Order: sequence, then structure tokens, then C-alpha cells
Amino acid sequence: MQIANLKREIDQIAKDKGIDSGEIIGALEEAMKQAARKRHGMEREIEARYNDELGEIELFEFREVVEEVTDADSQIQIAEARRDYDPEAEPGDEIGVKMDTSDFGRILAQAAKQVIIQRIRDAERDNTFEEYRDRQGEIVNGIVRRFEKGSIIVDLGRAEAVLPPKEQVPRESYRPGDRLRAYVLEVNRVSKGPQIVLSRACMEMLTKLFEQEVPEMYEKIVSIESAAREPGGRSKIAVASRDSDVDPVGACVGMKGSRVQAVVQELRGERIDIVPWSADPARYVCSALSPAQVSKVIIDEAAQSMDVIVPDDQLSLAIGRRGQNVRLAVQLTNWKIDIKSESKMREIAQWLAEAVSAVESCGEPEAELLLQQGITSLEDLAECPSELLTQLPGIDEQGAAAIQARAVELAERKRVEEAEQAKIEAEEATRRAKEEAAAAAAAAAAAAEASESEADAESSGDEAGSEAE
Repeated sequence: MQIANLKREIDQIAKDKGIDSGEIIGALEEAMKQAARKRHGMEREIEARYNDELGEIELFEFREVVEEVTDADSQIQIAEARRDYDPEAEPGDEIGVKMDTSDFGRILAQAAKQVIIQRIRDAERDNTFEEYRDRQGEIVNGIVRRFEKGSIIVDLGRAEAVLPPKEQVPRESYRPGDRLRAYVLEVNRVSKGPQIVLSRACMEMLTKLFEQEVPEMYEKIVSIESAAREPGGRSKIAVASRDSDVDPVGACVGMKGSRVQAVVQELRGERIDIVPWSADPARYVCSALSPAQVSKVIIDEAAQSMDVIVPDDQLSLAIGRRGQNVRLAVQLTNWKIDIKSESKMREIAQWLAEAVSAVESCGEPEAELLLQQGITSLEDLAECPSELLTQLPGIDEQGAAAIQARAVELAERKRVEEAEQAKIEAEEATRRAKEEAAAAAAAAAAAAEASESEADAESSGDEAGSEAE
């Protein structure tokens, strides 16, 4: 099949579509093969080959070499085969006979065109999939095009990506035409082409932004050891340095905060705490709870938990709004953290001292030792192994049993006292609510009465004016 300027056309399509010319040639060969089989019969054994020198697609039908032809469509006489194709042909060989394609009609040409178009589309989809599969785990730029069932469809240039609702940051809003940066979460091969899933809420979005802004991270001098994030609200990252001369926190903050501010701006105001990573759990947790100041830490390594004591005026700061600060610290360190104020710990110490006073000459010093061992409640004391108590000076097995019995008694008394206190506070809250409601009702009644008085005065004035006229 001679096609004018076929080679030039193949090169032009390959350039425009960004696909390999071999894919186009394969599509042409397949299209011609299918067209020929439709024209001459599906059972015919036909092969298509592209001749680069002649610039044409050649069709060959394979026929068996025989002494005497009984089926002209599948056989060729040996004399003809030796004369026209292969002088050394023998009976039983397969000879490729070039077919005449001049009688291919418009319908067959259209069918060939459809096959070519489909193959080119498939090749484009495969190329796009391979390109973005290699970019999985990167941050890409795109333009918001439209919205579908809560998802944002983003134009990346050569492909469209989807930003699902669960991967969007709360309180962020976009309009068609807005520019958007997002993390390539995954790339899936589907029938309609590659499905590219983006995310702005994932942890990797945060860490990748820092890697782009901090050259020391690119050079592997500074690394993010751990991160915790509540998208749109607050994040924490723990950083470490391989070079003692490089401050990891300072590297991430940048000159006058320029680097961290660039990340904050991209995340639309999300607060970011940068803390130094430490192999010492106590120091690490203290850093993770910043900006709160920590007075003391009691570690239970077996339970992977810590009791963190902070000054009374630092308690709300350590916990954070709706527990956000301590929640992020737990995610960052993978330690269970229980925050207590100094006054609360003094109260606990008093209860423990009263419990251990069941043994003569025991009191506050022993209670302090128990606190250091992670006993931070009467319930802990009642359930702890007796061996822990007998390690304390002056306490034997009998004394340990007495202390634990006393702890159970005090725990019950404490529970009753707290229940009574809670009841009193609830009654006081109810009383205040009733007083406030009564005051609000009285104020509303007074306002209504004043409004009626003003209305009566205006009415009297209008009547007086009418009489004067």
C-alpha cells in the first residue's frame, strides 16, 4: 500500500503526540493486516510489514509450496515459487506472496484509520501513565478545571488528576482557573487512561515542601526523623543533623524565618512547630510538647508511656486547644503522654504519702520514690507488685499488704469525695444557669416594656399633632 510521504507523516505524528514512531508503524501494520483479512477472508494467513526505503506498508500472504495446486488461495505451484520468489523452494515450504492492495476500498481505509487512531490513543495513555508513575511521590503544579462530586479535577498539562475530598485540606477553597500544588499520591492504570490521585492533606506534602525549601535536606545533611500533622491546623516535625556544625532547626527555619514561612504560605497558614529530634525519649517528648515548659518527666518504658509534669500556668499550653498540642506530640514521638500540673502531682503525692503511712516511719520520701517509679495514682499503688514496695527501706511483705489495703480504702474515699464535689459543682452550675436565664428574661421584659412606653409616647405625640392641625 503506497502512501505519499508516509515516512514524513509518521515522524510528524510521533513528534506531535510525543510517542515512539515504532508504535505508529505497528498501528499501521495492524490496520492493514485487519483490512486485508476483512477483504480476503479472516482465515487467510496475512502479514504486514513497513518498508522504510519504499515508504509503504507491504502485505504478504503465506502460501504452501506444492507440486500441484488444489487451493489457489493457500497454495502455490513449485515452479512459480522458484521462478518468482525463492529458487531453492521445496514442497511443504511457506512462501510469502506480496498482495495487491490497489483494490482496497474506502470502507477498508476507514477501518484502518480507526485502528490507527485507537493504537495512537493507547500509546499516548501508556506514555502518560509511565511519565506520572515515575513522578509518584513528587509535588506537581496544576490548574483547577472543574469539580465532580466533591473532587477537584486538576489539569497537569498532559493529563488530568483528581484531588478527592478526603485528601483536601479543611477550610481550603478553590475556583476554576486557580493554580494548585499537590503531592502525587498514587497513579493507577484504568481503561480511560491513567488515574492520577493527588493529596494536599497527607504527611508527605509537608515533608516534601521542606525538602524543596531546605538545601541541607537535599544534601542529606538535615533529615526529618518524624512528623505529625492535622491538615489546615497545626503540624510538628522533628529534625536531626548529620553535621554537628549545622543546626537542624535553624536550617529549617531559615534567615528571619524565610524557609518555614514559605511552607506555611503554601499550606495557607498552617502552624508548624520544628523541634530537634533526640535519642533520649524524655528530652524528645519535652521538645515535642513545645512551646510548653516541662518540669519533670516520669517514664514507664515497659508501657511506652510518660507522665509529664508542667507548671500550673503551662498546663493549657501543653495540652493545646482541644488537646491538639499533646495529640501531635504523641503522634510525633510514638509515646503515650499523660500531662499533669504540679499542683495535681502534689495532691497525688499527699495521697500516696497517706497510703504509705500505714507503715510506721514511712511518708513523703517513700511517696516521692513511688512517683519516680511511675506510681501516679492510688489505683496504681493498690495494683502494683508487692516486690516494688518491699524494695523501699523499712517495708516488708506485711507492710506492703498494709499499704495496698490502705490505698484501696483511700481510693474509695477519694472517689466519693470527687463525686460529691462534682455534684456540688453541677448544682452550682445549674443555679448559675437559672439565675442567668432569669436575669435575661427580666432584661427582655424590661426592654419590651420600654419599647411599649416609647410606642405609647409616639402615639400620644401623633394625636396631639393631629389636634393642633
